[in-house]
Amino acid sequence: MYFFGDGKIFREKTFASPQDLWEAFAGYYEWVKDNPWYKSEPIKSGENAGDLIKVPTERPMTLGGFATHVGMSERRLSDYGRLESHIEYRPVYERIVDIIRAQKFEGAAVGAFNANIIARDLGLAEKTDNNHSGKIDIPSTLEVVIKNAPDKRED
Repeated sequence: MYFFGDGKIFREKTFASPQDLWEAFAGYYEWVKDNPWYKSEPIKSGENAGDLIKVPTERPMTLGGFATHVGMSERRLSDYGRLESHIEYRPVYERIVDIIRAQKFEGAAVGAFNANIIARDLGLAEKTDNNHSGKIDIPSTLEVVIKNAPDKRED
């Protein structure tokens, strides 16, 4: 729902206070912990080798997942971090974004999540210069300067 005031259009707030936003995120955090993804992996040895078993795996948090969890769009959730009419929510929203980013980064770093997918999602990329001209510039002289060296010379 929208309402108007001072020549501006505002959206009705889903959360009555920043504390309500934080508590909703805490609920999402608990839901993520309590609802892992399951992947199928073959048993590697023994009588049942080759049979598939379901192995729980950590679920990465996302802003889209949080938005869905609370019944809103990700765009509407982002209002809490960008609209002046929601300015009092901004510190909580930014903290939520930081927690989600850290959880994804750390999960990828320890191998719980696919590092390539998470790196793309977080906007991380290795920069490689593939522009090779075939020439390598090697200086003809090298000067070494040692600072703060004692001034003792033996002649």
